[in-house]
Amino acid sequence: MAMPQFDHSTASLPQLAETPSTAESILRGLQDAGTCIQGAYVHVPFCMHRCHYCDFFTVAGRDQWRSAYVTRLLDEATVVAQHWPGPADTLFVGGGTPTWLEPPDLARLLEGLAACSLLGKGGEWTVEANPETVTEEVAGILAGAGVNRVSLGAQSFRTEALKALERWHDPDSVPRALAFLRDAGIQDCSLDLIFAVPDGGDAVSGWTSDLKRAVSLAPTHLSCYGLTYEPGTPLRRRLESGAVTQVDQDIEAVLYATTQSVLADHGYTQYEISNWAQGDQVCDHNLNYWRNANWWPLGPSGSGHVNGTRWRNRPRLGPYLEGQGLSEIDTVEVLDADGRAGEVLMLGLRCTRGIERQKVIAATSLPMRGQQRAAAIERHLESGLLVWDDDLLRLTQAGMLLGDTVLVDLL
Repeated sequence: MAMPQFDHSTASLPQLAETPSTAESILRGLQDAGTCIQGAYVHVPFCMHRCHYCDFFTVAGRDQWRSAYVTRLLDEATVVAQHWPGPADTLFVGGGTPTWLEPPDLARLLEGLAACSLLGKGGEWTVEANPETVTEEVAGILAGAGVNRVSLGAQSFRTEALKALERWHDPDSVPRALAFLRDAGIQDCSLDLIFAVPDGGDAVSGWTSDLKRAVSLAPTHLSCYGLTYEPGTPLRRRLESGAVTQVDQDIEAVLYATTQSVLADHGYTQYEISNWAQGDQVCDHNLNYWRNANWWPLGPSGSGHVNGTRWRNRPRLGPYLEGQGLSEIDTVEVLDADGRAGEVLMLGLRCTRGIERQKVIAATSLPMRGQQRAAAIERHLESGLLVWDDDLLRLTQAGMLLGDTVLVDLL
């Protein structure tokens, strides 16, 4: 799979024609600036159940609004398509659980998105799914609409870990879902897994068994994340009350190293802090984020980025359903050259390839925080968290584990 190449030098990106305050003004600016959009994100917030660790905008128990939501999303997509500056490389339908839509509504959404021509021919089209929602019918709908990549939220293959995460699917639903997808013609399938789950068992042996079960299913891609206790989530409140005990950081380090070792032994290449792929089966859509490319969001809570302007759509279901056209924006931020340089470093270093020396020089030569960033880089080089590999600055294996510490310093 060919990966898109983008120029992230801070001097080369055109600015929007005006400081935007609405999605309409941003959309107008796309054409004014001659801007390309590399990716489109479509948010479907509905879930069967809201897991207690999740901090995404999701809704459960409002299934009666699913059909109306699809109608509203397609209305927004039609408006976006009228001003779309050219086909994108990637289209990602996430959530929530997009495959929790009723099959006729799922088919209507996907066919409608295809008709809007947001995605270029041969582009990567991903849909997120929970294993228990993928039936033979759903797999056929996905493939029939042109979806060529599916990301399954497996999280674990152990019932005790799934219970601790408040995930209710049967572990056997993962291979069953993969079989349905592959039989339908979708071979590019990714599994999401979570480690450091406080399930009462031995963390290392439990996680190792999860990894080995996952690779036995031969997914083309794996995303492996340490469990995070996000502020405002029920899991965070349980942690603060003492009802849950977080896995020790030293053990979490062992789990991460185990991930790197087991997946390397089974032919998976790590290309980002939390992502591994067989061959070139990387997630191009997520690479858009890490390369600080441009993407457009559809639906409430979706976040977008165009040439240093970042915004988030208002995360409210009711007002969205009552509206029409483009989503209402909740927050917007216009980054200056210094802010954009920090993002280039912070996002680019997440990838194992690293960042070209010329981009590092550009980011550390700016008048505001350039010297601070240069000093931070030197400090992390001395501590062994960063390394120069020819003309590429990248995180070391130890740096991957402590990536947040390094990246915040450079932002």
